[in-house]
Amino acid sequence: MPRIIPGVFAMAAIVMASNVLVQFRFGEWLTLGAFTYPLAFLVTDVINKLHGARAARRVVYAGFGVGVICSAIGTLIVGEFGPLVTHRIVLGSGLAFLTAQLVDIAAFNRLRDQAWWYAPLASTLVGSALDTFLFFSIAFSAPMAFLEPMNDVGWANRILPLLGVGPAAPLWLSLALADWMVKIGVALLALVPYRRMINAAEGHNA
Repeated sequence: MPRIIPGVFAMAAIVMASNVLVQFRFGEWLTLGAFTYPLAFLVTDVINKLHGARAARRVVYAGFGVGVICSAIGTLIVGEFGPLVTHRIVLGSGLAFLTAQLVDIAAFNRLRDQAWWYAPLASTLVGSALDTFLFFSIAFSAPMAFLEPMNDVGWANRILPLLGVGPAAPLWLSLALADWMVKIGVALLALVPYRRMINAAEGHNA
């Protein structure tokens, strides 16, 4: 257990920071939380590489617990248009995080004997795509309105050009696509610290 404590603290910090930063917009389609949240995949992959899938799952469960607490607090804070965090957002974020991270771990394990960069990149791309789809569809799409009938998500279903330039689509699809593009960018950039952390750990243990 002590060997994964740094991973647990790192995951908890990322989840808490993302829950705070998601309240601040960055441009038309993103929030600041979009830039910190994908780092959770980096933590998971580093722990998986160094300590195995079981340890990585423990770190993920710890992050999930922190996320549930943050979401529960958010539902109690009422802003101008109601609670800052709706029940659909709580369900979407929790299910998306847990599912995507566990899929990331499984994919990483299948690919861990490939080139050093292949497993972290491929598993993160798969996990982040699943995370994005689950969260935005559950939290904002019209077909999921039955999950919380009193929550008006009409704003997220306004028909607008995709990312302002593409075909007409519900706004939440633009938000999801922009979020996923950031996740891809972070996944590529995260290969640098991933490689350095793995090398440092392996050099220390040599």
